[in-house]
Amino acid sequence: MEKLQKMISEKSVVIFSKNTCCMSHTIKTLFLDLGVNPTIYELDEINRAKDIEQALAQLGCSPTVPVVFIGGQLVGGANQVMSLHLNRSLIPMLQRVGALWL
Repeated sequence: MEKLQKMISEKSVVIFSKNTCCMSHTIKTLFLDLGVNPTIYELDEINRAKDIEQALAQLGCSPTVPVVFIGGQLVGGANQVMSLHLNRSLIPMLQRVGALWL
C-alpha cells in the first residue's frame, strides 16, 4: 500500500492500466485527447503488479483497471471518469490540480 501511495502522490494524474484492457485504452485516449499528460502504469508490464492490484482492490477498486487518480485522490474506474466527463466535472478537476490549462 505504501508503494501505491507513493506512485499516486508523485504526479497530478495517474492511471493504472493494462494493455489488454479495452476500457483502459478508452480512458487513456480520453485524457490524451484532452491534452493531459498522465502517468500511466501498465500493470501487465511492471514488476510486482499483483501487489499493486491487491492494494487497488483494498481501496475498493473493482475491477482494478483502469483506475484513475487525480491530485492524489481516487476518482475511480472507467464509469466514474466518463460520468465526470459527461457532466462537465472532469476538466475543472484537471485544471484545479494543474494537469490541464485552457
